[in-house]
Amino acid sequence: MDSLLAQKGAAPLIASYGRENVKEEIRQAIGRGRIDAATLIEEAGAALSERFRSTLRPMINATGVLLHTNLGRAPLSSEARAAIDENAAGYSTLEYDPESGGRGRRQDHLRPLARDLFGCEDAIALNNNASAVFLALCALARGRRVVVSRGELVAIGGSFKIPEILEASGAVLAEVGTTNRTTIADYRKAAEEAALILTVHPSNYEIRGFTERPDPSEIAALARERGIPWIHDQGTGCVVGLEEFGVADEPTVSDSLAQGADLVTFSADKLFGGPQAGFLVGKADLVARAASHPVARVVRPDKLTLSALSATLKGWKTGRWRELPLYRAAAQSLEALEARGDRIRKTAVHGTELRVEVVASSSLFGGGTSPEKTFPSRALALSHPRILGEELARLLRSAEPMIAGRLEEGVLLLDLRTILPEEDAEVARALKDVVRG
Repeated sequence: MDSLLAQKGAAPLIASYGRENVKEEIRQAIGRGRIDAATLIEEAGAALSERFRSTLRPMINATGVLLHTNLGRAPLSSEARAAIDENAAGYSTLEYDPESGGRGRRQDHLRPLARDLFGCEDAIALNNNASAVFLALCALARGRRVVVSRGELVAIGGSFKIPEILEASGAVLAEVGTTNRTTIADYRKAAEEAALILTVHPSNYEIRGFTERPDPSEIAALARERGIPWIHDQGTGCVVGLEEFGVADEPTVSDSLAQGADLVTFSADKLFGGPQAGFLVGKADLVARAASHPVARVVRPDKLTLSALSATLKGWKTGRWRELPLYRAAAQSLEALEARGDRIRKTAVHGTELRVEVVASSSLFGGGTSPEKTFPSRALALSHPRILGEELARLLRSAEPMIAGRLEEGVLLLDLRTILPEEDAEVARALKDVVRG
């Protein structure tokens, strides 16, 4: 073993993975009947590379869903990434006041900009929107009734269900109305002994046809009349209207506050375009009660999240939100997408049997925002005489770089709107390598 470990090819493996791990993999190779020194070291290196490969890896999003939850939702701006790098390298003023030399408060890194941007009295950041809702319920309604419309008892993904969040917080659910119709009279009947009223963005579904729901002004008036808070789970973190992207009637955070909501909760990694986090914004006394609750420490964000949030807030407040990767992608013209697609096509098909066609497609924001509201896009339709679409999709998911597309009627589509322009050359190379391989 000492002789094998002294081989020239073993030195970089030992430097990367440690002597004991290299010895272990060489023994495994010997157990498989390998005896040649070069082969033993080569197999040990391959095994170690696979063993220590991170399962959290970059992936190119070619699905057409801009805020794909499984792919990490919003990509961060260059400013947010730089802020993370700056504060990750050493120590920081996370909870330190340089002026006094004493303890500072981590939420103060965000408060001034958040108050200004959203037009609220106060704001705190948590580690996601579910945390913001949970914290508000724990602080304001534990052991008491919370009024929620049956049409808003939503489930998002596999774990965020409004009834379960309420139960976990210790609050008591008071369902009102029906799935498709809830009136202000329904709220009024249930609000008599309630701690608060909770309304919820419908997220990833729509109810159409014979429907009814109260105007926000009616809910605000009822909450004031009863002397209880109205919390609105706005969810999406929308800051500006999305009409230019073909999505109408998506309420903004500021709209929700202006309509009378006392507290508004939302995600930071959806339409806000930041890292995974949640915001709780609104009346100063209610935010203070939430911030002082023990659960607030459990769900607080770390210095890297705060760094990215602060940079993203600055981007919005300085009018540079169109530079966020999410909105750069949404704003690309069809002509630009077609030109990019044609360049990729010409590079990818050269010397292969792969057929690539630029076709009409549809994109959407996704991530539990503006359900079923799509806008035009362009995609690469891939076909091969001997490789089915499902197999092409599998091969690209294991390529370098990894690419996630979508299948439509057996045809693999790579939607160009969600592929970052700087990734075009990588997509072309991956297509060529996969097919040749």
